[in-house]
Amino acid sequence: MSSTGMVNYHVHKPERQAFEIDAGGIEGNLVSPKLVATEVALTDLRAGTSTASYEADSFAFARVPTQVAQFGAEAGWQGVYDRELAKMLRQSIGARDVVVFDHTLRIDDPDAKRRPARNVHSDYSQEGAEKRLIGILGKERAAEWSAGHYAFVNVWRPVENPINSAPLGFVRPSTVAGEDWILIDLIYPDRRGHIMGLAANDRHEWVYLSRMTPDEVVYFNIYDSKGRPSVGHSAIDRVEDPDVATVRKSIESRTLVRF
Repeated sequence: MSSTGMVNYHVHKPERQAFEIDAGGIEGNLVSPKLVATEVALTDLRAGTSTASYEADSFAFARVPTQVAQFGAEAGWQGVYDRELAKMLRQSIGARDVVVFDHTLRIDDPDAKRRPARNVHSDYSQEGAEKRLIGILGKERAAEWSAGHYAFVNVWRPVENPINSAPLGFVRPSTVAGEDWILIDLIYPDRRGHIMGLAANDRHEWVYLSRMTPDEVVYFNIYDSKGRPSVGHSAIDRVEDPDVATVRKSIESRTLVRF
């Protein structure tokens, strides 16, 4: 079933582009490169007329209930959740080792520290992934993992309520051309990194799962050392039911896996 939504694509420029995060030392202050709002057609996998699999598309949806009742600053939930994610990734993608190294709670509210990312992107370039591998494991273990097959996989879940607005959408990698990707710097007050931004292409096929619940997750590749395609993704400006007033909340968990 097709519908539409708005996304913000990056644009090619002759000069290097960057996001400035917590700009001016103000937490949550974001300075963005130029983005172009674009209406895209969406395929809703809930309708059952199309599917997505990790093997074919580098992303997949699954029902994975959690024992965590509330995500937040209080101690105690991360160990439980990390073990759940590790078990799921071993079963779903055949990971041998799983390291969960980051959780980001996003709330679609102007006062939130981290809001949904509304630019079409993937999280790591090759250089960024290689540096992150060393940062997580140290040089010796990173060299060991680099000799084999490793990947960074993001796991995303709604929090508290089904997603009624700003759902997370994905571009099927088979519809993305290599020249669509743009290296974008990330400038933090104390460090510098980069992501891969995606420029518009009429061939892009956008897929999402409507009204995802807290018992559902989507897991997707953001870097693979053996060349599995990274997945362009973004929050989509779209409201499912205008009579529902729940705030969009989600938690994304970055993981490092070895096969």
